[in-house]
Amino acid sequence: MGEREVMRGEERFWALAEPLLERAGVTRSTMMGFPCLRLNGDFFASCDHRTGDLVVKLDEQQVSGLIDAGKADVFAPSGRPFREWASIPYQRQRIWGPLLEQALVLSAERLSAPRQRRTKRS
Repeated sequence: MGEREVMRGEERFWALAEPLLERAGVTRSTMMGFPCLRLNGDFFASCDHRTGDLVVKLDEQQVSGLIDAGKADVFAPSGRPFREWASIPYQRQRIWGPLLEQALVLSAERLSAPRQRRTKRS
């Protein structure tokens, strides 16, 4: 992936992010050095600064479906796959907008769900 493609991916990400940033609670941030979007502190989307690809947090089943359909790649920035994150190549930018919207909706659902206490297993 060339520098030009990375820049186009980042430009496309921020163009799609602009209207989302007007919504209550949505802010710009960074996640592991990647520029990202958060809803009230919850990460929901990013742009891979190495490739220009969109990275979205969905549910595990949606991520698997996108990967199986050839529309997304596994997101594994440190070699370990993130099950709820999918990397969508710039070549599939037409689906970026709907996926960003879905990631925002799922973030809102995560934030409104009652928190479950984690217990240590013996």
